[in-house]
Amino acid sequence: MATIMMAGGGTGGHVVPLLAVAHELKGRGHDCVFIGTRTGFEAKLVPPAGFPLEYIQIGGLKRVGALRTVQTLGQLPLSILRVRAMINANLPSAVFSMGGYAAGPVVLAALWKRLPVVVMEPNAVPGLTNRQIGRFVWRALLNFPEAEGYFPKGRSEITGLPVRSEFFAIPPKPPGSNVTVLITGGSQGSRTLNEAALGSWRYFREAKFPIRFIHQTGMAAHEMLSRKFAESGIEGELKPFIDDMPAAFAQADLVVCRAGAGAMAELAAAGKPSVLVPLPTASDQHQLRNAEAFSKAGAAKLVPDADMDGGRLFEEISRLSSQPELLRRMGAKARGFAHPDAARRAADVVEASFAH
Repeated sequence: MATIMMAGGGTGGHVVPLLAVAHELKGRGHDCVFIGTRTGFEAKLVPPAGFPLEYIQIGGLKRVGALRTVQTLGQLPLSILRVRAMINANLPSAVFSMGGYAAGPVVLAALWKRLPVVVMEPNAVPGLTNRQIGRFVWRALLNFPEAEGYFPKGRSEITGLPVRSEFFAIPPKPPGSNVTVLITGGSQGSRTLNEAALGSWRYFREAKFPIRFIHQTGMAAHEMLSRKFAESGIEGELKPFIDDMPAAFAQADLVVCRAGAGAMAELAAAGKPSVLVPLPTASDQHQLRNAEAFSKAGAAKLVPDADMDGGRLFEEISRLSSQPELLRRMGAKARGFAHPDAARRAADVVEASFAH
């Protein structure tokens, strides 16, 4: 039995895959200790999952302004020393990192202590932490082949991103009398997608288009959108947050969403065609690169954020839904990006890192 230090956090897209790998390692008899911040999603998700979580103080360095950058640089040495003390106390055999600002001090302290570091890079363009330490990692586990060039040759492999098994169990959906469209901008919602949906309803009503929406709006916009949706006469349901996302995916003929790594992995696992609207402010344009990978493969239609409005959403949905064979092919291409054994393979590599 070994102890593994799990690094990364901030967003659900970082924490959920970390937890999947931790559960796999725990099932093999290992202990996992998470390192993160009190403000990230790890503080909400890790303790209920039954894993210990140690806290550090650190912020981001990308697109945060001069003052925040100075604050983060000031926090970095103390955070590294704090993690070094945690390493001395827990005696981990390896570090597994998803990247992100919360992982920086952990990875640097691990390299200082000469521990093997295994990183999982979910995006087509690695984040700042993984780019900076790429040449020092024991192994890099990738979601997109486009990221291979950022790591030493022979030290990376495509494993995909761990995804809940329920997404892989979703069967192909036969065409029905209505087209069901799932719109999700993530847990906080998306202003662009919310406004585009609002603007599209009159077009669908005027065209008497047989459509049903499932829309995760985020909390802030839910009340206003729900009121206007009820007035529109369009069929469907709007929720601030969808608790059972696999069930929503199962009902959908088409998904309209951002292009974060977690959403992409879920689309692949479920084999769903999509319209992808990358977040334009994502660091290093990684959402755009993710979406381009799907679009190039024929798995999705890419629409720039600046071009997405009510008319464009109506146009894309009506065009794609009129071609059921195209939707089927897009879903099959999306399924080609799926990796059902990602967590198992990640655990294999972590075990190999401290057994070599």
